[in-house]
Amino acid sequence: MTASRTDVVVEAMEWIGTPFHHAARLKGVGVDCANLLIGVFTAVGLVPDVTLDHYPPDWHMHRDEARFLAILRQYADPLPEGSPIEPGDIAMFTYGRHAAHGAIVVGWPVVCHAWSDVGRVVLTEADTGPLAGRFAGCYRVRGVVS
Repeated sequence: MTASRTDVVVEAMEWIGTPFHHAARLKGVGVDCANLLIGVFTAVGLVPDVTLDHYPPDWHMHRDEARFLAILRQYADPLPEGSPIEPGDIAMFTYGRHAAHGAIVVGWPVVCHAWSDVGRVVLTEADTGPLAGRFAGCYRVRGVVS
């Protein structure tokens, strides 16, 4: 299966304003950052409807296991350092002990993400404000095409 970068970004933008709700995935009702990624990439046909095992809201603060990345790597590949970051890529940010916050690139450095600090899905810049200095790399979901 393939989906265009535009398909990914259009779907991500439809989630803007959805309230932040830990472990939820319902457009317009509630979503967290991991489930936003699953919701978007499922809607464009690139990943199955993944059901995540229970995870506490602060899992990344107390565990060394890079749980988010382990799941992400099942469907996406890390971009080599220095590669261009393109719309539809996934930007990861370090919170706690490792990369534990994901966002969809709209047009670098602008990302779409479910952000608990703001309480909803928003667009922000990855290199300013609270995300500045937290960038941990980008991933490309298999099947995303230009």
